Amino acid sequence: MVGFYELQLILLVSSCLIFLFLERHVSRRKELKEKDLHAAERLENGEPTASHNSLATLTRQYLIVYAIVMGADWLQGPYVYSLYREQYGLSERMVAILFVTGFMSAGLTAPLMGVWADQHGRKKLCLAFCLTYTFTCCCITIPYLPILLLGRVCGGISTSILYSAFESWLVSSAGALALPSTDLSTIFGRATLVNGFVATGAGVASNQLVTLTNSFTSPFVASGVLLLLAYLVIRASWGENFGGGGTTPGKDLFQLKRLGQAWRIVKDDPMLLVIGLTQTCFEGSMYLFVFLWVPSLQEASPTFPTIALPLGYIFSSFMISMMLGSLLYSVVTTQSGGLTVHAKLSSLVCAFAALALAISVRSESERVRFWAFCAFEACVGMYYPVQGMLRGTLISNEHRATLSSLFRVPLNVFVVVSLMTGVSSARNAVLSASSLMLAFSALMTAFVVVARADDHVSPETSLRPE
Repeated sequence: MVGFYELQLILLVSSCLIFLFLERHVSRRKELKEKDLHAAERLENGEPTASHNSLATLTRQYLIVYAIVMGADWLQGPYVYSLYREQYGLSERMVAILFVTGFMSAGLTAPLMGVWADQHGRKKLCLAFCLTYTFTCCCITIPYLPILLLGRVCGGISTSILYSAFESWLVSSAGALALPSTDLSTIFGRATLVNGFVATGAGVASNQLVTLTNSFTSPFVASGVLLLLAYLVIRASWGENFGGGGTTPGKDLFQLKRLGQAWRIVKDDPMLLVIGLTQTCFEGSMYLFVFLWVPSLQEASPTFPTIALPLGYIFSSFMISMMLGSLLYSVVTTQSGGLTVHAKLSSLVCAFAALALAISVRSESERVRFWAFCAFEACVGMYYPVQGMLRGTLISNEHRATLSSLFRVPLNVFVVVSLMTGVSSARNAVLSASSLMLAFSALMTAFVVVARADDHVSPETSLRPE
């Protein structure tokens, strides 16, 4: 069976290289046309022609850091469950409790992390992420339950920062440079593509590290080293930016007034409510998938536990699938990348993700489940740039990190409730529920966001100041 997964990985890599070549060919033609057009417009308006250089600099600054931090995160992906369950000998119920601890920590701290990022600086929070996630890697290597729980708490805090402050820093920096929304879309697409490459390499590297050291802890040690490297790069190359209010410290440590303002903004805008719903349904399903894919494939494998599944290679296959999804996004948005297109893509991505999970539930074949999971990961590859563009267009800079983090509260509640209901005894039920939630999200996006997209006026029109 190892030969099967190695063959699928080779096929997926070959497909990805072909699609990458085609995507670069199409994108290069578009970039040449746009470069000439923008240069002519700037000369006509008397503007400097440094936008292309600014885009290249910002892209390089962001993608280098993004590749390092996501590499550190993905190194841990294939073996979190196996480390707890197989090396440390914890029961599946206790493993679920550890996962729940992380999600509860993320849910409780997400709003504060977003507010503090807007208030005190996104760069500072990104630097804090590197330190807290390094501490998490140290804790997970110690097989003592209180230390493992402490590590999950710090991991939850780190996750809240990772999925709010980094994106907010990028969007705000793009706005400060007066880059058009098409350039921001390009950066998001490339970030997802880089993420796929890094995750694929991380899956293979983690598999090799475990083979060489005969320990599931080695990928976590390597992850800690990468995080320290990311700290140095961020400190040396990034500038600071803030949300509304700048560096004003204020007396409200927990920023309840600011959180109240953010909640009123969401409550009064149906489009933002649906964006939050989509984030809850999709990312909730994705995090549950992280917990479920290993036991689900093991359950369907006729040779397990006699022959262990090559989890690193399977994980790399998932990441290549994610890259294929990001390439498809780049191709689709090459000709048109407006709000309406992204809203339609968001609805379609949720619909196809729901279908993929439904197929994995209906089939008892290991190979069908594997390919269904690959299809789900391809949807993940499209989801991140689509959702990033929707948030960047619909949310003003003043509350960007705050609202992005606020959306994570129901997300983590959804995951915690699902895990505490007994995932080990009801894997199919949890996947079925995730499929239904995604289908509902697809319909709501179609009826609300797509329907209102043409009439929407961005809070920062195309990220370009008047």
